[in-house]
Amino acid sequence: MATASATIDIPASAEQVWQLIGGFHALPDWLPFIASSESSEGGRVRHLQTVDGAVVVEQLQTFDNAGRTYSYSILQAPFPAKDYLATLRVEALGQGARVTWSGRFEPVGVSEEEVVALFTGVYEG
Repeated sequence: MATASATIDIPASAEQVWQLIGGFHALPDWLPFIASSESSEGGRVRHLQTVDGAVVVEQLQTFDNAGRTYSYSILQAPFPAKDYLATLRVEALGQGARVTWSGRFEPVGVSEEEVVALFTGVYEG
């Protein structure tokens, strides 16, 4: 199983950062290459459209508002990976916040290095 992650420290409180990025359908608010997020199945599934027209369908697996974290899997995507599970987490860091976005997955048809670089790029975006 391959893994990728990215971490960024932000000079705002963890509560403020979670308000912006903590909603499962909030990606278009803060991730530039996601144009829209449509909800289905009671909000547990998001249908994302990228700015270049690709469609990604993801399912919420866990959500902990008090812990400021959620995990999700990919149901459909143009990515060379399967068995994908990612976690987004916001932690208090002094007067700021640390955001960590990480995932694990199995490469399909490409090297592990290629798919790790792909998801690292997404997370750093």
